[in-house]
Amino acid sequence: MRLDDYIESLEPDEDARRRQLAKEKSYAITDYLQDFQSQFEETVQGDSLFGATAPSIFVGRTNYPRVSTGLLSPVAEGDPTDFVTDGAWYQQGLGVGDVVERRTGLLNSTRRANVDVNDVWDGFVGVQREVAIAGDPVDLEIGLDGKPDLDLDVDEGIATPRGPRAKATSVDLTENPYVPRPVKKTLEDDDWQAQGAMTYLYRRGFDVYDVNRILSAGALGQGENRRLVPTRWSITAVDDTIGQFLRGQIRHAPSVDSVEVWENEFMGNRYWVVLAPGQWEFELVEMKAPGSVWNPAESGDIWMGSASEGYEGRTGYVDETAGAYYASRLGVLEHLADRGRQAKCLVLREVSDDYWAPVGVWQVRESVRNAFEGEYGEAETFHGAVRTVATHLPVSLNRLRRKSELVAGLQASLSDF
Repeated sequence: MRLDDYIESLEPDEDARRRQLAKEKSYAITDYLQDFQSQFEETVQGDSLFGATAPSIFVGRTNYPRVSTGLLSPVAEGDPTDFVTDGAWYQQGLGVGDVVERRTGLLNSTRRANVDVNDVWDGFVGVQREVAIAGDPVDLEIGLDGKPDLDLDVDEGIATPRGPRAKATSVDLTENPYVPRPVKKTLEDDDWQAQGAMTYLYRRGFDVYDVNRILSAGALGQGENRRLVPTRWSITAVDDTIGQFLRGQIRHAPSVDSVEVWENEFMGNRYWVVLAPGQWEFELVEMKAPGSVWNPAESGDIWMGSASEGYEGRTGYVDETAGAYYASRLGVLEHLADRGRQAKCLVLREVSDDYWAPVGVWQVRESVRNAFEGEYGEAETFHGAVRTVATHLPVSLNRLRRKSELVAGLQASLSDF
């Protein structure tokens, strides 16, 4: 499909968008939080919490190497697995408000622990690790130190919405967890480095969400080096490691044949993915509107950030676009590896003021992954594709050129200024 025809077919249904935004920003969230408090009081019996927990944990990073570790237990109604962040949330079409509900519906029962956990399989940390490596939700009984704090964090700041927290005095498994065979294999091999174990699990069908949970619990890597990994760090570590593996898979693959433009919208974020013939290059450029969660001022300029890599990849961590870089790169590399091709790739992310609460980089990953579903537009040149897409961006081509290394090579014309 010609690029102009493709873009014309993407014209949004403004009425549908307004209805969805009204739903998400309505008082439904407030009503939910009121209902949640009554549900919570029914679930927490005295100083104990009974019931199934989704296989989900949290490891903090403050005061590393002695960190806050937590078991995330759903206390709202619903299937426990619905509360676990993964690609199903995209397929279910969740909105920002839906994610806020699910995140705040999890009780974080916490204890402080040292990150060195090589042979620790008892006590609170031991149970936490059992939950992380389990293939299914695990039934627990958790003793709590006093009544949990129900002051739920749903501010429009940069922190991901979180549910109530309480200090755990004890925790007991009420069943033997099922541990998948590939996970057992990585646990039993004390000489297997973490990067190799992550790649092995991914190749065996474990998505990055599963691998992240297992890594965070200190269940991967050489025995003497196994440590709890703060959740925020482990998410990026897995995206980066699997991305490097996939880049190696396409290193000698033929290039795509033509310039392709793919597009996707999700949760107030719009993504343009431009693939062009050539060796692997990648760049993410982010544009964040005033009033969005990462650019909260109601007026002012569009905030822009970017990061890129060439054929050999990167040697340092990305600061400006952080985890979004690795998450979007993973989505592109998965697509190219499936096709057995390589390409020069530019991802443009536009964050509108519809994105009113942060939900995590999973939405970046899933948005880019799913951008490759359906049709795409074709352009004669990479330059022509960028010029056409730029007319639909909230910044000028000239400003985009100043921020993007890939776009910087385009020849300017007076109309760009």
